[in-house]
Amino acid sequence: MKHYNYIFTGSGLSALMTVYEMVLSRKFEDKTILLIDENSKKTNDRTWCFWDENNLYHDIVSKKWSTALFADKNMTRELILEPYKYKMIKGLDFYTLVFDELSKHSNIHFVNQKVIDFQELGNHCVVKTDSEGSEESFTCNQIFNSIFIPEPIKNQAKYPFLHQHFIGWYIKSKEAVFNPDCATFMDFSVEQKGNTRFMYVLPTSENEALIEYTLFSKDLLPKEEYETEIKNYIEKLGITNYELLEKEKGNIPMTSYEFWKHNTKNIINIGSAGGWTKASTGYTFKNTTKKSKSLVQFLQTETDFRKFHKKDKFWFYDLLFLDVLNRRNDLGSEVFSALFKKGKPSLIFRFLDEETSLWEDLQVIWKCPKGLFVRTMFGRIFKF
Repeated sequence: MKHYNYIFTGSGLSALMTVYEMVLSRKFEDKTILLIDENSKKTNDRTWCFWDENNLYHDIVSKKWSTALFADKNMTRELILEPYKYKMIKGLDFYTLVFDELSKHSNIHFVNQKVIDFQELGNHCVVKTDSEGSEESFTCNQIFNSIFIPEPIKNQAKYPFLHQHFIGWYIKSKEAVFNPDCATFMDFSVEQKGNTRFMYVLPTSENEALIEYTLFSKDLLPKEEYETEIKNYIEKLGITNYELLEKEKGNIPMTSYEFWKHNTKNIINIGSAGGWTKASTGYTFKNTTKKSKSLVQFLQTETDFRKFHKKDKFWFYDLLFLDVLNRRNDLGSEVFSALFKKGKPSLIFRFLDEETSLWEDLQVIWKCPKGLFVRTMFGRIFKF
């Protein structure tokens, strides 16, 4: 049974970013690290987007936009994103960047197996895997778990649990209908059908774009319903002839559930399993960048993972927003429209990045439907 200082159960975004930050810090060269995942991360299985004013992972940004559209049935607004740009990174480019760097370090190892169990046993931890039908075990000092386990969230009623779920088609059209300099951030002009539903469009040229049908809701849809809405939207754009190049789908948990309460001294939950996804939006990449840097800094001075997490005002804002969507999922479009109809995009994005002062918070919050949020806030107080 091989022993490591650290084992990562799962090697998704949060695990890879954390290990990458550990390598860049040069503080863990004497530590043995093992990543375990049944997926070898050799395909372009997802796309990450984020707004940024710096050069975050600039070498692998495949496309960026300086403007974005927001629309509902009553209005369309072009958002000037300055000083931000909206950026896209392809999954395979990120995996390649990280694994190329990790391969240079003999203390870092990867096992392509499925994790079936892990636990803390006194002063060490054990991870069990399925290796071609037989079990294999590894021991370590500490575990970073990014395998999302939904049961604890589903079996409680204190915190709402919604899904951001979508299917996306990357198409190449005969007609030149896209503006490659402007992304469609949210288009709520599609039928809401009692939910929060919108189209999301990332054009890479006049003829090519990723078009996603996205919902914030409790329940998922049959695959055919997402794809029917995408086809309808493509027709609405005036496209009659196109080639389907790639498909992607996703389901991101949206909840303010206190994941960190499941951390132990030697096991920490990271990524979606640790609540690293921005609960109110489902955005993951930039949040994970911040969390991974913070965790690597923490590791240099602390050993008890129960000390890592801290609640702040943004956790409560997210919770209140999810309470609203949970109670009145049909009103999501109205809430976002109230924010973006006249709100300053850079302030909204800074607020969503959790970088605003209390006065700036109030400028954003004040634009939301006040009666709806006040009623929801009183309802939340009685749940604490």
